[in-house]
Amino acid sequence: MGMKFRCERDILQNALVSAGRAVSTRGGALPVLSGVHLVLVGDLLTVTGSDIDLTITVRTTVAGAEDGVAVVPAKLVTDIVRSLRPGAVDITMEGDELSMVSPPSEFAIRTIPADEFPELTAPEGDAVTLQGAAFRGALQQVVKSASSDDARPILTGVLMAAEDDGLRLVSTDSYRLSVCDLAGTSILSDGQKVLVPSKSLLELSRLIGDSEELTLRLGQQEASFEVGNVSVTTRLIEGDFPNYRGLIPTNHPNRLTIDRGALLDAVKRVRLMAQESTPIRLSMSSDGLELVAVTQDVGQAHESMPAAYQGEDLTVAFNPEYLIDGIEVAPGDEITLETVDELKPALLRSVEDEDFLYLLMPVRVS
Repeated sequence: MGMKFRCERDILQNALVSAGRAVSTRGGALPVLSGVHLVLVGDLLTVTGSDIDLTITVRTTVAGAEDGVAVVPAKLVTDIVRSLRPGAVDITMEGDELSMVSPPSEFAIRTIPADEFPELTAPEGDAVTLQGAAFRGALQQVVKSASSDDARPILTGVLMAAEDDGLRLVSTDSYRLSVCDLAGTSILSDGQKVLVPSKSLLELSRLIGDSEELTLRLGQQEASFEVGNVSVTTRLIEGDFPNYRGLIPTNHPNRLTIDRGALLDAVKRVRLMAQESTPIRLSMSSDGLELVAVTQDVGQAHESMPAAYQGEDLTVAFNPEYLIDGIEVAPGDEITLETVDELKPALLRSVEDEDFLYLLMPVRVS
């Protein structure tokens, strides 16, 4: 079965890179899943990468000469296309070889039997349109707080739940918790919730880019998102997400209000002395905020900065990376840090945006 088409290098490269992000890198997976699946019908080339849990498909227009199907090693074909000179590439499949010609370069790659590639079906549910920028912003606020530890699969997901008149996104790795509300976005029926792998949402947020909107279809076991000519289909995680509401303290007697950018810069500076998983200490008083990091046998850093503070004088210590993650994704110019004491979870919020919340567990220090 042949396949023959011509395509601009850059267009082909973009399609291969996007689809390749879903390709399995795990050893022991089916060999065919290390490949990208190419289907040409007329002038439409469809490029698909999948590790079964996540599938990314890119549709692109080429100059088609002969319809066909091929599976080729994803990394190799992407590296080859990237190395070619700009301009047109002629691709021809004969037997079990795919040839790629872009003078003066010629490559021939052994293909992988295409009939071994799994049949992948997207969910048939109703299509809902989402605002691209708002949804991407929400994903950036919650994706980092999900766990990357596959031993607790529930925590590797982001909970999407119907909330009042909108959609709530929640994630936690048990050290921190992110909640973001998208008001007026209803993709779920009342009380419905789904758990989507954070890895899939990370790829989706990359693909959304500057797109104005995306389309979501929700099935029983998977969800699919379409952005322009790309679709991302992901398996949903089964099981119950922890009851996160009980983790959020309702009463915080201490409240620090501070410039977000200034705090971010200061924490990044002081973090340089928080080595070997040393925490950063925040000392809060009516005089403002002092940041301190001390690493045994390395050195120490101190930085004082102005801040409005109401409450008892308090010193509380945090993992610097987790603290930075929260400050970075908080919207607006001013944030508040609300605390109870040095051991209970602290609440980081945006002064301007009530739809964002970041809960962070302090680190015990002797």
